[in-house]
Amino acid sequence: MRVVLAEDLFLLREGLCNLLTAHGFTVVAAVASGPELRRALAEEELDVAVVDVRLPPTFTDEGMQAALEARRERPGLPVLVLSQHVEQLYACELLGDGAGGIGYLLKDRVLGAEEFVESVRRVAGGGTAMDPEVVTKLLGGRRRDDPLAMLTPREREVLALMAEGCSNAAIAARLFVSESAVGKHSASIFSKLGISVSDDTNRRVLAVLAYLNGSVHP
Repeated sequence: MRVVLAEDLFLLREGLCNLLTAHGFTVVAAVASGPELRRALAEEELDVAVVDVRLPPTFTDEGMQAALEARRERPGLPVLVLSQHVEQLYACELLGDGAGGIGYLLKDRVLGAEEFVESVRRVAGGGTAMDPEVVTKLLGGRRRDDPLAMLTPREREVLALMAEGCSNAAIAARLFVSESAVGKHSASIFSKLGISVSDDTNRRVLAVLAYLNGSVHP
């Protein structure tokens, strides 16, 4: 699996390269600035991009802007944002195209190598990997006319855990219910959101995107 990595801090960039390589990834480009990231995303054959939001030369939104431009050029290009902060506006824009392959993790909340590597793989496969704090921040602007208001509190809990990338087994463990109960809640969620029968992974991604997109409009 080919990765483009963008991180301006040398030690962190090298550490991530070593970690990814040790878990079977091929880092085709490891860059430290916005212009370098733009070139790498345009020129390299990649399966997923892992990018910081703030890169030189401006240290504002170079990384995210490069990722957004790349997804416009290559719809659905998997992007995992690895940031120090929740940049709500850019997270909303990243989710706005309605495609999968999206992740947003906070650097100081990634607690283990396996967790991070699994998130990269999930995003590369078209899924989602959202830090719970990012989900909470995005849901803070929920509208009164939210089309998701028909979901029950338990269904919202299930969907929030889907957004984090949890499997049915993991959701069941977190909520202390059976996997069959999670399956029933999931089926109800898909039905209420009008998501037709298809590949289950795709339905989960569509439900998560509807959940997050439906909550971030002013």
